[in-house]
Amino acid sequence: MRLRNIPGSREAIASSQWCVQEPELQKGRWRSFFGNDNPIQIEIGMGKGKFLLELAKRNPDVNYLGIEKYSSVLLRALQKIEEEPLPNVRFIRMEAESLCDVFGEGEIAKIYLNFSDPWPKDRHAKRRLTSRQFFLRYDIILAENGTVEFKTDNKDLFAFSLEEIKEAGWDLDDFTWDLHHDDARNAKNITTEYEERFSSMGNPICKLTASRS
Repeated sequence: MRLRNIPGSREAIASSQWCVQEPELQKGRWRSFFGNDNPIQIEIGMGKGKFLLELAKRNPDVNYLGIEKYSSVLLRALQKIEEEPLPNVRFIRMEAESLCDVFGEGEIAKIYLNFSDPWPKDRHAKRRLTSRQFFLRYDIILAENGTVEFKTDNKDLFAFSLEEIKEAGWDLDDFTWDLHHDDARNAKNITTEYEERFSSMGNPICKLTASRS
């Protein structure tokens, strides 16, 4: 999907109080950054921020960092938080490959991956956020009892993810191939923009939760 460049988006991000400008300087110091000892959770590829902002509203005792690499998309999240400020949310514009440069060992309590790029070509498999290569990164930054949650409508990517979790030596704690028709699992579900779109098209939404063995 081609993302339209929005003139001035990078400048808006660079001047925003809601965006962390040099996140690598906060490595190992994120609790001090937020000024409290609340757990820190991150969403990688947060898009326009609908999921993360709703999560933060529901859980004021948790700090959230939204990671997005596209300036034009991140700008939409900035517009939302400026309309309804939340003290427990900040954004980072960065590539997911740099996670270990930004977060210290065991610093993150939970990772959310929502409708990640499927990178359909086999030679790009290691770029998928549920690849064993990324689980090596998650293993470093997650707290001992930390978890990874993943949602997608892409069945091939979901099947790949289930296999990669096993290959990475992690435990598959829970999963469903049709979240929205599973009343128990869907009861507290927060939807993303993509999720609402794909579900309205009749696409089943898949979800899994994984933790270390």
